[in-house]
Amino acid sequence: MFNLDFFTGKRILVTGHTGFKGSWLCKILIIAGADLYGCSLNPPTKPSLFEISDIGNKMHSYIIDVRNYNSLFEIFQKTQPEIVIHMAAQPLVREGYANPVYTYETNVIGTVNILECIRNSTSVKSFLNVTTDKVYDNKEWVWGYREDDVLNGHDPYSNSKSCSELVTMCYKRSFFDNKSVAISTARAGNVIGGGDFSDNRIIPDCIRAAINNEDINIRNPYSIRPYQHVLEPLYVYLMIVAKQYNDKKYEGSYNVGPDESDCIMTERLVDLFVHEWGNNLRWVCSYNKGPHEANLLKLDCSMLKSAFDWSPRWTVDDAIKKTVEWTKCWLAHEDINECMDRQINEFFRYKNEVLV
Repeated sequence: MFNLDFFTGKRILVTGHTGFKGSWLCKILIIAGADLYGCSLNPPTKPSLFEISDIGNKMHSYIIDVRNYNSLFEIFQKTQPEIVIHMAAQPLVREGYANPVYTYETNVIGTVNILECIRNSTSVKSFLNVTTDKVYDNKEWVWGYREDDVLNGHDPYSNSKSCSELVTMCYKRSFFDNKSVAISTARAGNVIGGGDFSDNRIIPDCIRAAINNEDINIRNPYSIRPYQHVLEPLYVYLMIVAKQYNDKKYEGSYNVGPDESDCIMTERLVDLFVHEWGNNLRWVCSYNKGPHEANLLKLDCSMLKSAFDWSPRWTVDDAIKKTVEWTKCWLAHEDINECMDRQINEFFRYKNEVLV
């Protein structure tokens, strides 16, 4: 695998660092001793994990819009990053339907701007563009999509991330094949974990219902998704940027998802949550004929497993337990940073890669 000490002292730029996944990623890199920089809009939710965990005061945080190339390039010139992990995005399917122009501007032009900054810089050695499992032309197959399947997301969000993938591969072929910069993309499945306060996501919706002593409303209990704890893909992102930093043979496009057994129906996921939360929660189906969302989506992660000798660490049951644990810690006004540190160490101890 790889040693997390690799990141100690490395200059790393994370876009989208104020979001849910970005906050967890920055937490890991801060613990690992990275020289860490972030570019993002203000936190997208109230409350937000970024503010609750006080991440901004433990790194160099710049509040800018990735659609603004000049502002981005100033940050690149100032920080001279060696590694760039691009996660800034409009990340929601329903928001994509509501605001398609903003979604395409952020997810496509934002990616172009990041790649232009890298093209016009000399410091970057390793770049990862984080996209989504929804980039594929989803035909509702029962088997998992592979990296060479057709990219053509159905809705504006998914399609914009397909475009982001194509932009990245175009830049790689056009400008970086003969340079030392290694470029990869990662297509992650659905993530869950403590500190996600987003709208229109199943586990945050469950948590809000539990807090308010209400029934959990599920739009489509029979949809199947590859659910995983947020630390799973974050570990993979770090593994990719570390390995390709020294050897470009590791660059590529990789699916990041759980094993087949954790590609489950939404009703099963909510049942796990209800059991773990307790307090006589129940859920009801509230299908309202909203905009199209895929019913069945699975990933084939054979390429990732083969290239890096990787396998998932926590099951979906573990992911729900850790999410409920974090949430109840937050509701009880306990030390959130201690809870995050503990969960990160529990995850990384799986392979004896202790961080703190």
